[in-house]
Amino acid sequence: MAGPRSGHRSHPRQTAADHRTDVGRRVVLLRERLGLSREEVARRAGIAPEYLAYLEEHPAEPSRSSLTRVARALDTTVAELTGSDVASGGGRANREARLVALDAAESRARIPDYGVGRIGVESEAGPGIYPVNYSIVGDSVVLRTSAGSPVASAAGHEVAFEVDHIDEALSQGWSVLIVGHASLVTDEETRRRLEEAAHTEPWAGGDRQLWVRIRPERVSGSEITADS
Repeated sequence: MAGPRSGHRSHPRQTAADHRTDVGRRVVLLRERLGLSREEVARRAGIAPEYLAYLEEHPAEPSRSSLTRVARALDTTVAELTGSDVASGGGRANREARLVALDAAESRARIPDYGVGRIGVESEAGPGIYPVNYSIVGDSVVLRTSAGSPVASAAGHEVAFEVDHIDEALSQGWSVLIVGHASLVTDEETRRRLEEAAHTEPWAGGDRQLWVRIRPERVSGSEITADS
């Protein structure tokens, strides 16, 4: 059998998956997780099966209305389909996956101005990790809690605070760890400024009037990426 002609290189055969966008990958992942066919999802969403197939297999810029319909059909949200809020879980590693260390500046740049993070504290009950709503104000992480809570007991001690983002469809994500000294904010003027500057309130509700400030002393992070 004759080999390839000189000056020519053979290329691997491309499949539909090679042309998928991130949204398309997430649609396929969620649809298969629910055990639904394209026709079933299209019927739920009120769109043509051919359009759903195109969305799954080709670069596309669907309208907000179309994304909303598909998200509802898949029992999810537009944020999850677009990757702005994707939960972690199963999935397989990308063949080109790399774990990359982030320096302090890169780590800080990953952290949103507000959101949900996790604080690791040592209390009378032992070590614990608690999800909290946080805001970045100046160079500090600030959050509100209630008197007597494990988070409040962290004041005066060194704590760990972590924020991450996971994209299950692409098997990628990042994590940032802040280690610093936690303190209660007792000055009324500072409390007032924090209330004005903070972007979020505790989801848990209730009487959470204690402000805790974490001043970063060490910031590090890591990221799983895949070469394109």
